[in-house]
Amino acid sequence: MNNIYFCKPDELMKNSRLPLRVMESEADMYEEMAEIMASVIEKNDGAQTVIICPVGPIGQYPILANKINERRISLKNCIFINMDEYLTDSDETIAYDSSLSFHAIMDRQLYSRIDPELIMPESQRIFPEPGHEAEIDALIDSFEKIDCCLTGVGINGHIAFNEPPEPDDDITDEEFEQIDTRCLDISRETITNNGAHKILGALDIFPRRCISLGMRQLLKARVLKVYLYCDWQWGIMRKGALSAPTKTAPVTFLQNHSGSEMVVTRKLFEFML
Repeated sequence: MNNIYFCKPDELMKNSRLPLRVMESEADMYEEMAEIMASVIEKNDGAQTVIICPVGPIGQYPILANKINERRISLKNCIFINMDEYLTDSDETIAYDSSLSFHAIMDRQLYSRIDPELIMPESQRIFPEPGHEAEIDALIDSFEKIDCCLTGVGINGHIAFNEPPEPDDDITDEEFEQIDTRCLDISRETITNNGAHKILGALDIFPRRCISLGMRQLLKARVLKVYLYCDWQWGIMRKGALSAPTKTAPVTFLQNHSGSEMVVTRKLFEFML
């Protein structure tokens, strides 16, 4: 295992189990993500487009809004499904006025920036909701296709909030890869990392619960790309690229997906211990 952290960048590229591509900067990634989303909607030419959306990263959303407005791309037949959301201890969606609210972030960064003539109805801006997990899974299963999912990766390899199971959890790798939407505890690693970066280390008040689309739902996307640009993603970049698929680093399951790719900044790719 330790060898994955000490191999040279050319060995990393050569031996990656997951298609791996290097981009120059984080800004370039946001531009690419926005263009992929805009282009798939245009290519569908009015036919239904279904996109699974993260909140992390979010820099692509203002750029996407500009492209939609400038190119007059109608979203009327688009369905955007968010991956996840923070919950209170009683499994209720956190308040909209919280700085952590994914609902509010999507409104600020994307939906409020789009020309009202082009925006989809609110009923087509979907979030997983506690108590309605089976409904969103059935909805996703009902679609002929999920066009794309462009997202980030957590410090422990989670995609959405599909946190690696605790050591005493006997779920198998195969079962985890097929896990569905659910409410769950946020891992200690995620609380520490996200709390440090999002609320300046006030870990005592960081949410302990969340709701997340499952790995099964995410892996239904025809195009599934993960973008890594933060310094703290260096370790999981190497684990995702060089470790076999495992529940202990859920990003590794992208190795089993024919439309997957890991995209990393040159700074991240070239760094060596």
